[in-house]
Amino acid sequence: QVQLVESGGGLVQAGGSLRLSCAASGRTGSYFYIGWFRQTPGKEREFVVRISGSGGSTYYADSVKGRFTISRDNAKNTVYLQMNSLKPEDTAIYYCAATRYRSTSESGYDYWGQGTQVTVSS
Repeated sequence: QVQLVESGGGLVQAGGSLRLSCAASGRTGSYFYIGWFRQTPGKEREFVVRISGSGGSTYYADSVKGRFTISRDNAKNTVYLQMNSLKPEDTAIYYCAATRYRSTSESGYDYWGQGTQVTVSS
């Protein structure tokens, strides 16, 4: 079992920045891929970005490429999502998730955090 806890969400003006954190506990290990997804009411959960266990490989959705940066500190069992140049359309609940295998699909992840709200005002 892996437990994930997100933090760092909040309200920010368009063009601003936020940094989300995803702290893992339990049977963690550097072999876990961590992904970030986001969801708005009435829509399916959308893939945002993932990072490999070592941190050496990342993959971004086109909608956030160049604005968001994912990183991880395995010594702290924490993954970070630095979000810059935020837009109102980035408003969503952001979830981190863990999987042993590379995936951009919600169904490919086994463990999920409870989510953190990000609101970007125009």
